[in-house]
Formats: sequence, structure tokens, C-alpha cells
Amino acid sequence: MIDPRTALDAIGQLPDAEIDIADAALQLARIDAPDADWEGARSHLSELARSAVDLTSRIDTGDLATRAVALSGLLGGRFGYKGDADTYDDLANANLIRVIERRRGLPVALGILWLHTARAAGWGGHGVDFPAHFLVALEGDKGQVVLDVFNGGTPLNARDLRVLLKRVEGEDAELRPGLLRPMSVRRVLMRLQNNIMTRRLQAGDTTGALTCAEDMLRIGPDHAELWRQAAMMNQRLDHVGAALRCYDRFLALVPKGEVAEAVRSTVTQLRARLN
Repeated sequence: MIDPRTALDAIGQLPDAEIDIADAALQLARIDAPDADWEGARSHLSELARSAVDLTSRIDTGDLATRAVALSGLLGGRFGYKGDADTYDDLANANLIRVIERRRGLPVALGILWLHTARAAGWGGHGVDFPAHFLVALEGDKGQVVLDVFNGGTPLNARDLRVLLKRVEGEDAELRPGLLRPMSVRRVLMRLQNNIMTRRLQAGDTTGALTCAEDMLRIGPDHAELWRQAAMMNQRLDHVGAALRCYDRFLALVPKGEVAEAVRSTVTQLRARLN
């Protein structure tokens, strides 16, 4: 297989619909865990795909609830995938190779496996950027079913979603339009890596967080806010030239507004340091 960063650069040029979400996550995992058995992980992804195809020959694929039960039985049952509630902040939970090895992970990492398997079965599905808890939705002709992949693929109705939201935002929180808005494949991958970047920043590893941001930008080169974050990390590390390049890219994407004006002020100060 080609160098993973070369693969990410190529993925960054693809339309969202053409991105293989599990392969992209595998490339990111190879970078973060270069000594891990990525070939074994890739073989397992193929096994999941074959198992999904086999499922379609044994169930009523036209029934959305049946699809959800079958998918949860495969991933949560047969293969034993579930959320890691014990060591939730372990970086291994956001690395697809390690998640496959341990059968444990963060909601978004598990969700990528759910989406990969559903796609292999020919079923529509997408990520849901629910507050503080990534979910997966399977799509049907008459609607969708939302699954909590962290808990084995449990289907969630409106009452369940309301309880989950109140747990995150407080007792006054109520369901509102947009909470179940579909996420693009790129956004799912960015959310996966943001877990790593955030945890590295919290640990004081600015260099590691910046490396993660740079790899995220390979697959999402038009993600303006991430360019700004990368600029601030470069600035913190006293990489003035790199910070300026990142700020310039941000301003090319977001030329107007209060944030843009603040960035221009920072750029002026940084350029003065180079004179």
C-alpha cells in the first residue's frame, strides 16, 4: 500500500460520496500507530464486508428495523464491538487499527465500522453529530433508524434521544431541529481525529496535536477553522512562517467577519517579528 499521507492527500481531492470511510480511517490509524498490524485490520474490514453481503441473503433487507437488528447482531454480537467506558480517553479508542484489535472504541470510531459494514450491504447510512455522543442512522425509503453504536447498536426512539440530550445538556434541554442532521464522510473523519488532537492538547503535546491537525487538513483542505487552529499551534511553537501560511489559508477561506479581522491583526504582529 502507498504511504498513508500520500493516500490522505488523494482522499482530500475526492468528492465526499467517493471516500471509502473505513480506508481513510485506516490511513489515519497507520500514521498514529506505524508499528500496528494495519494489514490485519484491513483484512478484518474485508471480513466485515463479506459478512454484510451474506446478511443480505438471509434477511428482509427492505425492512429498516430488520436491517438495524441484523447489523447490531453482526457487529455488537458476533464480533463483540462495544464502547470503551472504562478507559474512554485512551487514544487507542480513536485509532481504527487498535479499535479492531481490542473490539473497543469511541462512538465515532465504532460508527465508522458500522457505516463501512452497512455500505458493503448496500444500505444507506450516515453519521449523526449528536451533542457529545456520535450516533449512526440507517436510511430507508420511509425514514431512518438511529443507533447508539457505543452501546452495541441499540436503536433510539425520540424518548431515548431526549434522555440522552438531557444527560449532556441538562434537564431543560429538549429535542430541536437539526440535532439529527446527516454528517458528511469528511466530517465523521474529522470528528474522529479531533478526539486525538484535543487529547494531545490537553496533555500539553502541542507538537503531536499539530501533526494531527496537519493530517486532518490533508483530507479536509477547505476546513477553515482547522487552518486557524493549526496556525495558533504553530504560533505557540514559535513556528512563525508556518503560522503565517496557515493564517493566510484561513483568510482565503474566510475573508470577512470579526474572526477574520482578529486574524489579520495577529498576522500583522507576526509579520513585524520577521522584519
